[in-house]
Amino acid sequence: MSLPKLSRRSRILLIIAAIIVLALLLGARLLDTYVDWLWFGEVSARQVFSTVVLTRIVLFFAIGLLVGGTVALSLWIAYRTRPVFVPVSGTDDPLSRYRSAVVGRIRLFGIGIPVVTGLIAGATGEGDWQRVQLFLHGTTFGQTDPEFGNDIGFYAFSLPFYEWLLGWLFVATTIAFIGALIAHYLFGGIRLAGRGGQLAAPARVQLAVTAGIFVLLKAVDYFFDRYNLLLSSRNPLFSGATYTDLNAMLPAKLILLCISAICAIAFFAGAFLRNIQLPAIALVLLILSGILVGAAWPTVLEQFSVKPNANQKEALSISRNMAATKTAFGLNNVQYDDYTGTGQATAAKISADITTVPNIRLLDPNVLSPTFTQRVGRENFYAFPTKLDIDRYNVNNKIQDYIVAAREINTANLTGNQTSWINKHMVYTHGNGFVAAQANTIDRAVSSANSDGGYPVAATSDTQNPSGAGLDPSNPSAPGIPVDQPRIYYGELTNDYAIVGGQAGKAPGEYDSAGQNNYRYAGTGGVTIDSWFNRLAFAAKYGERNILFSDAISDGSKIMYNRDPRDRVQKVAPWLTVDGDPYPAVVNENGQRKIEWIVDGYTTLNNYPYSQQTQLGEATADTLSGTAKQANSSINYIRNSVKATVDAFDGTVTLYSVDDKDPVLKAWEQVFPGMVKPSSDISADLRAHFRYPEDLFKVQRELLTRYHVSDPQEFYTTNTFWNVPQDPTQEGGTNLDASGLTPQPGYYVLAEAPGENHATFQLTSPLTALQRQYLAAWMSVSSDPADYGTIRVLRLPTAAGGSSQVDGPVQVQNKFQSDSRFVQQRTLFSNQSVAPIFGNLITLPVEGGFLYVEPVYIQQRNQNSYPQLASVLVAYGSKVGFAPTLGEALKQVFGEGASQSATPPTEPSGPPQSSAPVTTPTTPPPAGGGTNPALDKAVADIQAAFDQLRQAQQNGDFAAQGQALAALQKAAQDFQAAKNSANTPTSPSTPPPGG
Repeated sequence: MSLPKLSRRSRILLIIAAIIVLALLLGARLLDTYVDWLWFGEVSARQVFSTVVLTRIVLFFAIGLLVGGTVALSLWIAYRTRPVFVPVSGTDDPLSRYRSAVVGRIRLFGIGIPVVTGLIAGATGEGDWQRVQLFLHGTTFGQTDPEFGNDIGFYAFSLPFYEWLLGWLFVATTIAFIGALIAHYLFGGIRLAGRGGQLAAPARVQLAVTAGIFVLLKAVDYFFDRYNLLLSSRNPLFSGATYTDLNAMLPAKLILLCISAICAIAFFAGAFLRNIQLPAIALVLLILSGILVGAAWPTVLEQFSVKPNANQKEALSISRNMAATKTAFGLNNVQYDDYTGTGQATAAKISADITTVPNIRLLDPNVLSPTFTQRVGRENFYAFPTKLDIDRYNVNNKIQDYIVAAREINTANLTGNQTSWINKHMVYTHGNGFVAAQANTIDRAVSSANSDGGYPVAATSDTQNPSGAGLDPSNPSAPGIPVDQPRIYYGELTNDYAIVGGQAGKAPGEYDSAGQNNYRYAGTGGVTIDSWFNRLAFAAKYGERNILFSDAISDGSKIMYNRDPRDRVQKVAPWLTVDGDPYPAVVNENGQRKIEWIVDGYTTLNNYPYSQQTQLGEATADTLSGTAKQANSSINYIRNSVKATVDAFDGTVTLYSVDDKDPVLKAWEQVFPGMVKPSSDISADLRAHFRYPEDLFKVQRELLTRYHVSDPQEFYTTNTFWNVPQDPTQEGGTNLDASGLTPQPGYYVLAEAPGENHATFQLTSPLTALQRQYLAAWMSVSSDPADYGTIRVLRLPTAAGGSSQVDGPVQVQNKFQSDSRFVQQRTLFSNQSVAPIFGNLITLPVEGGFLYVEPVYIQQRNQNSYPQLASVLVAYGSKVGFAPTLGEALKQVFGEGASQSATPPTEPSGPPQSSAPVTTPTTPPPAGGGTNPALDKAVADIQAAFDQLRQAQQNGDFAAQGQALAALQKAAQDFQAAKNSANTPTSPSTPPPGG
């Protein structure tokens, strides 16, 4: 029985249907490819696009030909060697109808099956382009493994490729064997009828040879498996070859290699000696040897020899693991210092401190985003990320850390007619302004639940006032960070496309500031969309017909997409693992002060011999919100080899090498030559804003809790291991018996590290004893250019006894919450109308001990409220301070005079807080003193504008709010001009609108 032949018309219809299906399947992918090609052209990275695409195409066809060709060859041999006399009809042969169908369409099946198989295999394998490129461009590490003496580059670049290629050879051989088996059965070479069935000689030869090739590949696999033992995870305590791996598994691999080679010869011999018993015996031998030699013997050795003496047997392996892990994770040059932790600082010493205490950070970047949004966010469509950032700037010849943020566009906040397509994508296109607030101070102290104050002294640099000074209505004297181009088209919140530029009279004009809608983008960012073809492509991409038919899109129009800085770096450098927290910085490049996003990039491996396998997602998880979470991939090597910048105005992506010795980076630089600029191209101003990346710090911190020990016996007992403390400021964080709580994040601080004589910008974290809450160590990594990346660890004494133990973060938080003064103020912090928010608990080494500082915020329980700093908790040794200001809290702990070095609020706060709340004055003292009429008038105008703004806010009159803000802006500028003309050193103390 044969299949009916198709008519010419039916064939044409089938071909048309196939083309339509293929277009539907490939159309979206081709469209995405074209859009990506345009985007890579925008960022001058077409070579990345072409290299990746070309490599994937080559791999697609290479793997497709390997698998599909092997299957085709196997089917061709089976067909050509089929038996001549095979019944094609009759009731005693159930395969006859299928055989006839195949013979009648032999080309369809003979070509179609290999092609489909090859297409599936090619589509599966083309994603491994990175493995192939690293093999082709791999370099040496200059370091060898301790067992075989191979350079680490063999494990990093060559071995993964060999295993990948071997895997595809296994796949091709297996599918070829299955195809031959089915074909011979279909064509009668294998018949199941009769006693024992029948196996034709050609079928026997082909199947035996194919099986022999498979077994021979297995022998090669055993050869490479020996090297994989150095990545063993047999012992949960450490990664790398254990005693059992070296003394049982390694010899077993060699034995099994030899047995596999012998068995392969037996299969080849059995194919031509007409003896199927020989291959059968070889197969049984292979299985038994795998069970006995490869599994049973290592298990016996592990149970009866290694486990009873593990501390001695595993000493060599642990030593190798410790050395490799410290090298692979950059922990070789950690500076360890002994530290008592029980120092006795006096008021005089605290008062004389000019490095740590004056710079104590009171503002928590993970809390203050709503405060920034309400106080300096202005229009409803401007917003800030959930987590703000910390950086340092030299203002008035003084290095100071600041809470910084870019005031970005957030189209999700548009409302009403703002959400129309033109407004959403062509009017509200960009953010405006760089906001900075001194991290160690606030405007005024809060003395009651309803008092005004406790807010950052923020200044905004935008198009109205690029210098930033006086732009924040509530703080007209706040020092700003000057910016020449404050427009922000690329940022963390810009997740939608924007169409910018165009001709005057056609483009609607972009909202810029102060109600101005006449700005048209003239930068280099974006992809041109003024051609009909590109308009059609993007209309299809976004499913938006307005892109195709809108008259507002004209000559010079551009479309911006992929606008998140982290995503842009990841696309330009797909071989990098990108840090989860990009941050904005004002950088002076060629005389122009620009906002640039700084993004850290890591090169990682998971096959560094003996190095500890670490789950990246787990190691970097903490209580911070607003940062991108890392995938939980396994790594055992990491380097912060690249610092990337993304221009906030034009989206330019620049990659800089900051670890020129990293072999992995060198390999990728050969794959994409010229894409990574050398470290010598980094300007001094840009380098001054580099921070030690948080994700790398957290990975190293996690490993350092174990790998600070140097003796294998001590490592095995684990009794001197440390823990990353849980974050006690979160709900449930003070529960000593709690498990599974998220670790405390590292904190950036500007402080003096022990052994230094000046303040440095550093990333710090306390460490506690294993499964205990008392402090065991303190870790710090410098971000200063002079000693960037230097890791310092203060180790506390390990002797038992309560007198020598130093309280850790959880214990200090318990002290805070049980302090009598704090308990008395619960009506302020825990009543029904106010919600308390505990800020970051920072640990600072001071005078031989540790000073704990924690800001406490309050927030009214209503929709438009935002956090304000209400008080500060301080602990040193057994003493606790709790007051509205840091200075008062220090005085409670150390005595009179201790408050002199603390940075006070910038404005008067009225009488000090007592047990009975005292309301903060709401009328500022005269700033001009009556001697400068212009200054007095400016102060009066500011106060009047505030009153107008408060009234407009209460009435919900947005138009009146806009008029009040404009009046306030003018009054602030008049004040600044009057102050400059009179050379007045003081600033008006103007209260902000109520929170």
